[in-house]
Amino acid sequence: MRYSAKETAEKHERILTEAARLFRERGFAGAGVAEIMQAAGLTHGAFYAHFPSKEALASAALTHAFEQTNARRQADTGDPKQAFLDRYLSVAHRDRPGAGCAIAALGPEVARDETSRAPFTEQVTQMIDDMSERFTWGDARDAAGQKDRSRQNAIHLLSSAVGALILARAVNDPELSEEILASVRDSLAE
Repeated sequence: MRYSAKETAEKHERILTEAARLFRERGFAGAGVAEIMQAAGLTHGAFYAHFPSKEALASAALTHAFEQTNARRQADTGDPKQAFLDRYLSVAHRDRPGAGCAIAALGPEVARDETSRAPFTEQVTQMIDDMSERFTWGDARDAAGQKDRSRQNAIHLLSSAVGALILARAVNDPELSEEILASVRDSLAE
């Protein structure tokens, strides 16, 4: 049976969305093709009409997850830096890794997976560039007053926020977890 280009594109999008969610929740090895296809409402056999391999799906789903995060960041109103911190370092984000940041959810796995590293690196670079341009950094010059430190500040903020989120998810004490999120959020907002 032939499907229209629109219907095929919609199915492809559903596969990417479900794969991005399941990979962030369970990791690349923890989510199988059959489960992803079932979550997308499709048969396992339909997978190969969309992707040549699970690795190709993982790479595309990783990019899709970053695009979802970027869209949320672009939609923030008010001070973009504060909006990012409030959303990223929240209990809701901590408790919903499948809808959250691919860096915190998949970073350690990507470090061991050469196939995913290039798209991951490209997306992290774009995120840093966007944050360095959109966020207000106060006086971002170095001590000599010459070099713009916006990029360095964006790397510091992103790295600190990701680390705090990973740590808040890892501890089994809810009060400590919330304290980690609040402490880092307040520190980075200064």
